[in-house]
Amino acid sequence: MKIDQYLPRQFVLAGTDTDVGKTLVAAMLAAGLPAAYWKPIQSGLTETTDTEIVRALSGLPGTYFLPEAYRLQTPISPHAAATLDGMVIERQRLKLPSVEGRLIVEGAGGLMVPINDQTLLIDVLGDWGLPVLLVSRSRLGTINHTLLSLAALREYGIEVLGVVMNGGEDTVSRQAIESYGKVKVLAQLPVMAELNPTAIKEAYSMVFGGDDF
Repeated sequence: MKIDQYLPRQFVLAGTDTDVGKTLVAAMLAAGLPAAYWKPIQSGLTETTDTEIVRALSGLPGTYFLPEAYRLQTPISPHAAATLDGMVIERQRLKLPSVEGRLIVEGAGGLMVPINDQTLLIDVLGDWGLPVLLVSRSRLGTINHTLLSLAALREYGIEVLGVVMNGGEDTVSRQAIESYGKVKVLAQLPVMAELNPTAIKEAYSMVFGGDDF
């Protein structure tokens, strides 16, 4: 089975932590499937936003990209960034957009980051009811972070599609995550020397283009 047949038409890309590579995976899958992309909460506007990165790397036209529900100035936890901007993130404003066809939703940071005084990101994932593709790092500590994230998702009753490890081959961690986490590691992304639409599409074909899903 190919990855486009394995993945549902709409799903969430969640991470075990911040900067684990969710946006890179989103760009790769958006380009390869192809799929619309939505980043509901963007923390940090001083540099390129995640939506701008995915658009640039995927090479998809602007019609594939939905506007963020919240654009916060400071690259910190959403609840704290919102406070600095003099606002409160409202859970009801994070309803899924109506999209025909494929949609990738990218979370903000890890699963347990607060978005306001009462709500964690994982609460919102539960509201959406979409399955989750979990992105983790290939580095020391990833077994612990990944297993904890899987346990949290299952505690909330959220379906897990599998894990994508970013950062190169890590056979020991992959085997441990699959064994203890009772989950399939769908791919291990290599360290990419270049980041552009051509490289992203080639990486998609190499990593996700087989029939073993």
